[in-house]
Amino acid sequence: MSEMSFEELLNQSMKEIYPGEIVEGRVISVHKDYAVLNIGYKADGIIKASDYSKDMNLDLTTVLHIDDNVTVKVKKLNDGEGQVLLSRKELIQSQVNERLKTLYESKEVQKGKVIKVTSGGLVCEIEPEITVFVPKSLVSNKPVDDLESYDGKVLEFIISEFNPLRNRCIGDRKRLLVAAEKERHREALEKIKVGDIIEGTITNVVDYGAFVDVGGIDGLLHISEMGWGKIKNPKKIYNVGDKVKVLVREVNGDKISLTTKFPEENPWLLARVNYALGKTVKGKVVRMTDYGAFVALDDYIDALVHVSEISRERVKKPEDVLKIGEEIEAKVIDYNEADKKISLSIKALLPEPEKVVEEKQDIVDVDIEEYAKNMEEKKEENK
Repeated sequence: MSEMSFEELLNQSMKEIYPGEIVEGRVISVHKDYAVLNIGYKADGIIKASDYSKDMNLDLTTVLHIDDNVTVKVKKLNDGEGQVLLSRKELIQSQVNERLKTLYESKEVQKGKVIKVTSGGLVCEIEPEITVFVPKSLVSNKPVDDLESYDGKVLEFIISEFNPLRNRCIGDRKRLLVAAEKERHREALEKIKVGDIIEGTITNVVDYGAFVDVGGIDGLLHISEMGWGKIKNPKKIYNVGDKVKVLVREVNGDKISLTTKFPEENPWLLARVNYALGKTVKGKVVRMTDYGAFVALDDYIDALVHVSEISRERVKKPEDVLKIGEEIEAKVIDYNEADKKISLSIKALLPEPEKVVEEKQDIVDVDIEEYAKNMEEKKEENK
């Protein structure tokens, strides 16, 4: 048997390694941009700063020292200069992906600290080197204007998407908030009953009413239920944050209808006495229509004077006789509490017109023939 060359003996004594393999190396030289590692192979391994960490400005001399042991992943067996190209970053990424895969498959709620804010969302660190991106659209169940306010906060979310090939791991906080809100709504609905009187907080004011938080769920206070009087603009009555006492009118599924019309304060309870049929009342003209004028009897109740009840003379239009703001006196000629309608008559209080008596001359029926006969007889007598 021929003697083996030194190179052959050396090669035989060295272990075999493969791309993708995890190996242990000892630092034998370190520079700012790269370090040389003895990995027990016939060639030394080289690890660049860009392959050590995600930090593109990293100075390797600040993290590595001679004789340090480093676990790395083999990228290439030959970097073009006979050295093995190593990567700690790829190894960490592989470990991170394995960990993220486990967390994703668990479907459990994760906690992460916001370590970076971007225009598109938040980078949250679950564990050292384990980060998840929460897009802006999934940060909250409500519109988010200021992402910076989340910087440094610990958030809860679930990992909704994981794609190691695209290096994509998405966190969803919105889903948790929506689920929590539904649970609060369910619990709140179980407590709320029709007829309950609750002190709530105005959360939003719109043209048709206001939304009121009545203990974890919003109810609608419609404009028509904001009081016994007529409300034209809810925004002139309420502001967000105002406290308001409301009565629960109706609960329909997850919808709650509210009112501030408390039965004991119903102005129509007194109206049946104050504006009873036949009573003479005073009021102010507040609105005109083609068919009549509406008169405010108090802060809550209006009555109608029909155009035919304004005067004893024919009136074409109410404004021909009445003016907005004018004080009038009238008689109640119809009271309908069920429909909340009162009809008045100004005409009923006006004096009756004087009756014109026609003098008639006495008329005597005359028999013409008899009259002529008498006249002839008188003539004969006078002869």
